[in-house]
Amino acid sequence: MQSYWPEFLTVVVVHLLAVASPGPDFAVMIRQALYQSRRNAYLTATGISVGLLVHIGYSLLGIGLIIQQSLLLFSILKTVGALYLTWIALQCFRAKPGGIYVAAHEGPQQTPLAAFRLGFLTNALNPKATLFFVSLFSVIISPATPILIQAAYGLYMTLATCLWFLLVASFFTLPQIRRGFNRFGHWLDRIMGGVLLLLAGQLLLSTVAGESDGNP
Repeated sequence: MQSYWPEFLTVVVVHLLAVASPGPDFAVMIRQALYQSRRNAYLTATGISVGLLVHIGYSLLGIGLIIQQSLLLFSILKTVGALYLTWIALQCFRAKPGGIYVAAHEGPQQTPLAAFRLGFLTNALNPKATLFFVSLFSVIISPATPILIQAAYGLYMTLATCLWFLLVASFFTLPQIRRGFNRFGHWLDRIMGGVLLLLAGQLLLSTVAGESDGNP
């Protein structure tokens, strides 16, 4: 029987590098952990990992490759993702000095559904995640690998992502960490907002460029 361990270990390494790299998921997770309750931060982490199931699902079905090759579908996905990142960035720019303590102790908290939805939509609407999983399932994972084995890879990535962001949430919801960020946290928030705006702008520019040259 063919051993799939080398392929699985490759998936583990590639996924680890991807999930630990800064991006919309990480920025949103830090903000949630600093401003929301630990429960809400955990729900956002869970939402991010569940969002992965969307990408994994259509990659297993081969639909991801269709999305990537379709100029219209991929442009729509990038535009919606860019608008959503812009909305999150605008929330970041509203941060005020000392706002972390107020938000975590006295301010209104998100509903559990809102916290989960934020994480889910941030990941599910990320076109770069689409490209990552399409590449992963078409280049790194052999087409000859049984679908159940590929699904097991997807389940591992979902659980590993959830664990990573639960650890991030646990760290940034520590009282001493929040106190440390309280004085200058609004600047961190605005920096994250700027990063998200840059990502949104990059998506919109790539959409325009793709339409002009006829490629997604």
